[in-house]
Amino acid sequence: MSEDQEQRKISLADAIKQKLAQKKEQASSGNRGGFQSAGTKKLVSQNNKKPNNQRRRTGGS
Repeated sequence: MSEDQEQRKISLADAIKQKLAQKKEQASSGNRGGFQSAGTKKLVSQNNKKPNNQRRRTGGS
């Protein structure tokens, strides 16, 4: 029970630092064999939207 009380007493900044440290450890240990870790996103195409050609197609005013 004393551990729980100590966890509640730490400041928010300290809690964030601990979380970041845990994430870094997991990323470094889980990133072997060339596989992407769960935290990275898959690359997505950066193409922009195509222009709307409706006016040209329909001969709009």
